[in-house]
Amino acid sequence: MAGGWAKDGAVSEQIEASISDELARLKSRRAPMGESLTHCADCEEEIPEARRKAIPGVKLCIDCAQERDGAQKARGGINRRGSKDSQLK
Repeated sequence: MAGGWAKDGAVSEQIEASISDELARLKSRRAPMGESLTHCADCEEEIPEARRKAIPGVKLCIDCAQERDGAQKARGGINRRGSKDSQLK
């Protein structure tokens, strides 16, 4: 059900567009390539063999990888494509 001037299915289209944008962003991230390191590039702690087999080309231990991932800017979870506030700015 659409309201106002929006066509039927507009909300679904907004959700699908948001999902597509996020998937494209995740796919654009560079994956590790090449041979895995035996020791972490940051802290020089040994990287377990199971991790090296699971993620080819891994360069960081689990702790350093989690720290680096947590340091990335958090993204807001609000879909602002069709909100009235985004149209007023």
